[in-house]
Amino acid sequence: MAKNGNPKRIQIFSALEIANMCGVVNQTAINWIRNGYLKAFNTPGGQYRVYKDDLIAFIKERGMRMPEGLSENADAEANWKTVIIIDDDIALNNAIKAFLMKNIPELNIYQSFDGFDAGAQLVERKPGFVLLDIALPGVNGKEICKRIKNDEAFGKPYVIVITALDDEGLESEFNALGADKFFKKPLEMAEIVSAITAASESN
Repeated sequence: MAKNGNPKRIQIFSALEIANMCGVVNQTAINWIRNGYLKAFNTPGGQYRVYKDDLIAFIKERGMRMPEGLSENADAEANWKTVIIIDDDIALNNAIKAFLMKNIPELNIYQSFDGFDAGAQLVERKPGFVLLDIALPGVNGKEICKRIKNDEAFGKPYVIVITALDDEGLESEFNALGADKFFKKPLEMAEIVSAITAASESN
């Protein structure tokens, strides 16, 4: 079963890939297909496959957030005048936002409090800077870091990891994943400002 157009540009997803992108379990994605909500076809082995444009249409019809890698501006550059703070600690998230607003007033600031929402915002907004907590509900911080540093859809942002976890190996692990800075909580807010300012000057 083929679609018209350049075959090199056609993307096809399995039910499991769709489940991961949409933040649901695999069975939920399968139910969407079996109930006729999400258009799909079967492989010779009996596996479900979904075309990218059919998945986008399904997501738009249901008013869902567009998952990672599906936005139409997936190849755009990161916006170096924006930052997203990804931390489920609401008080700390708000404190970081307030400090950045005061010290870098030209910066547009977005907030996210869980991994799934963060993934959607990262693709939609393409912030140049990402303040990323490791322990997040929805998606693990390590997975987010790995994805945004290895997928062009995110625009290659500058990632600042922040964590309260006391593990000596974490910094090396995140450096290997591509993180640009690593700070332990309690945070020195001025260090975050300095890191963003220095990176902004080089972009």
